[in-house]
Amino acid sequence: MSDLTPHSRHENLDKINKIVAIGGGHGLGRVMSALSFMKERLTGIVTTTDNGSSTGRIRRQQGGIAWGDLRNCLNQIITEPSTASALFEYRFSGSGELAGHNLGNLMLKALENMHIRPTEGVNLIRDLLHVKSFIIPMSETPVHLAASLPSGSSVVGEVEIDDLTEIPNSIFLVPLVSATPEAIQAIQQAEIILFGPGSFLTSIMPPILLPEIIDALRDSQAKKIFIDNLGVEHSPSAALSLQDRINWINETVGKNIIDGAIVQNGLEPAQKNEGLTLIARRLRADDVTYRHDRTLLCKAIDDLIEELIR
Repeated sequence: MSDLTPHSRHENLDKINKIVAIGGGHGLGRVMSALSFMKERLTGIVTTTDNGSSTGRIRRQQGGIAWGDLRNCLNQIITEPSTASALFEYRFSGSGELAGHNLGNLMLKALENMHIRPTEGVNLIRDLLHVKSFIIPMSETPVHLAASLPSGSSVVGEVEIDDLTEIPNSIFLVPLVSATPEAIQAIQQAEIILFGPGSFLTSIMPPILLPEIIDALRDSQAKKIFIDNLGVEHSPSAALSLQDRINWINETVGKNIIDGAIVQNGLEPAQKNEGLTLIARRLRADDVTYRHDRTLLCKAIDDLIEELIR
């Protein structure tokens, strides 16, 4: 769970009224956890295209949106573990039909089956877990991620895209769905927007493929920061440099929107993008080296904001 960040380490973040983080899975959850002290001033916009593990099984059998990344973010942002949070993250063992399923995914799916709006379902769980920050699905309509390949063929599914051995020509959503209104509003109100860390093509990019989110990002006056991964991805994205990933985002939006980037010390690119403010720091957690240390990540974000708003 999140470690508490000393007040003196985030004086610039304390001045920010609204900050938005975009992504999915463990990466976005780590950012949300690092910034959990911002409470209602922090909003996470979460990818809902996952088709693997417990989430994938639920989607194949029951349909609906992908709940796994939303559940992950809710659980990671909790600063004080409780019986409720342990129950929400409980995963069934054994070999029966429930084996491998996460109870939180099933709870969120049950709320969806009760015809409760996915965003409202998340809000009910937020109240149960005493989570103050907002967590919003990128869309409330079931959607999958797809990719066009150099061969001219295409594949559908996050898992299938991560298993590719080559970078796709493009990625797109099937079907093209509408963004959640609260997500658009959060971007419009944001002073800072964060992208990543996480699986680039399958966690960070999907929300940016939604036309309403593209429009909101293009019009936004917020400072926009890319947070790079600590290690090499086990996916085609491993072949993309930092500059390549930033170019993917900028080209998808149709405008150079990324103002700054945070990278692990020693992994900064040989050539820095003109106009891009870069902070290279030691960011690895002591316990899990491929995850960001919350306190160090928070300090890096705070320092980069200071550089960008000068």
